[in-house]
Order: sequence, then structure tokens, then C-alpha cells
Amino acid sequence: MIRVVIADDHSLVRGGFRVMLETEDDIRVVGEAADGRDAIDAVRRARPDVVVMDIRMPLLDGIEATRQITQADLPTRVLVVTTFDLDEYVFAALRAGAAGFLLKEATPAQLVEAVRTVADGEALLAPRVTRRLVEHFVQVPEPDRAVLGALAELTERERDVLGLIARGLSNQAIGRELFLSEATIKTHVTRVLAKLGLRSRTQAVVLAYESGLVRVGSQHDAGAA
Repeated sequence: MIRVVIADDHSLVRGGFRVMLETEDDIRVVGEAADGRDAIDAVRRARPDVVVMDIRMPLLDGIEATRQITQADLPTRVLVVTTFDLDEYVFAALRAGAAGFLLKEATPAQLVEAVRTVADGEALLAPRVTRRLVEHFVQVPEPDRAVLGALAELTERERDVLGLIARGLSNQAIGRELFLSEATIKTHVTRVLAKLGLRSRTQAVVLAYESGLVRVGSQHDAGAA
């Protein structure tokens, strides 16, 4: 059973999301929050698998709430769902540790699938967000030295895995690409995140672009990253 907390300052939105999610046999909503502070409290109390997080909320916005949740070593992944896809929101949410980013224009089926994807440890970006991510980092002239230093800690195989994560491949697809089992890939992903000090695959995607490890031309136009 996937346990979910919904954080949004509009009660109608929270109610709509609850109805969409609880029609599924494998998903249960265990809490709601109307602002970022309440979201953090709800996550600490319920320790859900996923928190569906709006970005613009009073008292504490969804980006800062995401940062505090991901830094608190809680077993919760953050799926940001918002009407705003402006660059500053996208990159701030990803850098804060969000495991997925979905626009509110998504269908109920897409929301359900996004929750399942994030709960399973995969990363998810809306296709439009992925394209903007690529376009943004193409303009970065010089990789950060700290980023390059972190990459130097990876083995050759771990660098391969990181590159394939950034291209949008799931663990299963990475396994097929490298002729390794999905369990082995999961182990590599865990080690990559630990060595780089990252909490989520989406943070790994950002780092891969920042470092120049992934460049336009090697990127598959995938909906999930």
C-alpha cells in the first residue's frame, strides 16, 4: 500500500486529489496539509511514502518544505504538482530534492502513475520540464569544480549509470542497456546518490547536466527522467 500526504492550500484541490488517488486499491491518503509547515508536520507524523506537494503555499512554500523533508532523513519522496512551470520553480524544486515534477494539467491517470513511479524510487519529470532542463543547461558555460570533484568519486560503471539516469531510463531499462540485473542497477543507483550526497534521482539528473556528463544529442526525449 502506497501511503500519501497531500499538501495544497486549496481544499478543493486536496479533495480532488484525494478522490483521484483513493479510487486505486494500492494507494491510501493518510494526511492533508494547507501550507508548507503543516506539510512537514504531517509527513513527520504519518511518515508516508509520497507527499504530493504544491509549490505556492502560505507560511512556508513547497520548495522549502521539500528541502526540509528531504534533509530530515524521512522515508518520504516528494512529488511536486503545480500550475507553475517557470524555470525558477522547476530548478529550485529539483535542487531541493523533489523526486518528481508534474503539472496540474495532468490527467488523473497521470497523477496516479506519477505517485506510483515516485514511490517505487524512480524519478519523474513532465516532458515539457525535461526539455526546459536540457535547454537551460546547454547554456551553462563551465561546469562547477565542486560538481566535477564529486563525479571523480564515481567508478566508471557508476558514471555510466548516472548518465543513463539523466537520459531518462528506468532501472529496468538501464539494466537492459548495461546487461545487468535490475537489482544490481538499484545497488549502483544507491551508491551513486550516496557518493554524490544526493537524496533523489532528479537531483542526479540536474548534476549530470551541470557537469556536462550528459549533453544534448545524447538525451532521449523521455517523459520520465
